[in-house]
Amino acid sequence: MTIALAFDIYGTLIDPHGVVDELAQHVGERAQEFSGIWRDKQLEYTFRRGLMGRYENFVVCTRQALDYTDSLLQTSLDESAKTALMQVYRMLPAYADVPASLQALADAGFRMFGLSNGVADAVSGLLEHARIDQFFEGVVSVDTLKTFKPSPEVYRHFIDVAATDAENCWLVSSNGFDVIGAVSAGMKAAWLQRSRAVVFDPWGIDATLVVHSLNELSEKINT
Repeated sequence: MTIALAFDIYGTLIDPHGVVDELAQHVGERAQEFSGIWRDKQLEYTFRRGLMGRYENFVVCTRQALDYTDSLLQTSLDESAKTALMQVYRMLPAYADVPASLQALADAGFRMFGLSNGVADAVSGLLEHARIDQFFEGVVSVDTLKTFKPSPEVYRHFIDVAATDAENCWLVSSNGFDVIGAVSAGMKAAWLQRSRAVVFDPWGIDATLVVHSLNELSEKINT
């Protein structure tokens, strides 16, 4: 059967630090620092909300993480600046290797989906803005389940949506927690190690495949 690829969006296809240029207009040389804390806190909030059973969608988590980072760094952003930053987050760029890699995978006959903590409309907008939406059968959002990755519910839901067996489903993600979650739930998973400095969690649950660029996927995953 044809392999179904579930692509994580933020950090895998779309660069969450693409907001740095806008940040620099508001916080100057602290933009990189701000972006890093904002992203880390955004993910932390999804983990905490998932564990607590107090779901709020990814947009809310992102805005609350922005407010936290502003308070932590004492950057005193006003509401108009925060609104502008949140708007940029809806138009983040794709990584440079994404368009050609997705084309190669499409040519090889893979089925492709987005699988994201993001709200479906926002994710679809990102894919359209990056001009890569045509490669995907659809976007599978955790918002349907009111929880977040790496809950096993998310990966089982994807298998159901793909309407195939778990052995034919692969996750592609740059996030180690996501890869471990998918493998733990019975899927295969390719870890995209975009930076050699990034370390995989030593849990004894390994990625099925490790790649350093998306353009390696079409050759290393057999249809």
